[in-house]
Amino acid sequence: MSDNNTTQFAVIILAAGKGTRMKSSLPKVMHRINGVPMVTKVVQLARKLGAVKTVVVVGHKYELIVEALEREAVEFAYQFEQKGTGHAVLQCEENFSDFSGNILVLSGDVPLLTVQTVQQLLMTHKKAGAAATVLTADFPDPQGYGRVIRSSQGFLSEIVEQKDATSDQLKIREINAGIYVFDSSTLFRLLPGVGNKNAQGEYYLPDVIPLILAENKTIAIEKTKNVTEIQGVNTVEQLEKLNENSQN
Repeated sequence: MSDNNTTQFAVIILAAGKGTRMKSSLPKVMHRINGVPMVTKVVQLARKLGAVKTVVVVGHKYELIVEALEREAVEFAYQFEQKGTGHAVLQCEENFSDFSGNILVLSGDVPLLTVQTVQQLLMTHKKAGAAATVLTADFPDPQGYGRVIRSSQGFLSEIVEQKDATSDQLKIREINAGIYVFDSSTLFRLLPGVGNKNAQGEYYLPDVIPLILAENKTIAIEKTKNVTEIQGVNTVEQLEKLNENSQN
């Protein structure tokens, strides 16, 4: 078990992607929900939650994001080469050199996440004494998402990507929402061990999970019933849909 009795936590917001499917010159996270850039919504969430530090990972056209957040109390880390989410988090290591506590990893393109859901995620992490906790949800159609495999105690035993799943695993509807809490020392100690042997040659943050499990540490799960709030944005159509949902 990790030493996470402290309630102190910090936030990393992943916001370096180009968002090529948005067919726009803007960085993906600068597209607006209710008139506000998505990344600003996520920064505001971190503030409402009481994070002691918020680090935004920027890359593509980073000047636009830095300017948009100039009035927010955030630090920046830079990922100039798109080498995956694991690589993005690793760029924040210096920002956390003097930090001890938990790190909540959020996505700059998931703008409808609520304070209540994240508070519950943090609470579950603390109660379980976990080294990491993953936010999940049941999707009616989980096509394309990583499936969550639970241990007999209900903790995480594996996240299986769609392309690697067996026919039985493909029937699982519980998916990885891509929102995590990590014990900071465990995260930065094990993250350099993540490899990039995949089709994209990228370093993926979920690939740190098997390394944590290999040390017999607990990875807890918090399942949300609100599927809408964990939806990310990859296309203009998805952005329009989220704008509609945010007004309902």
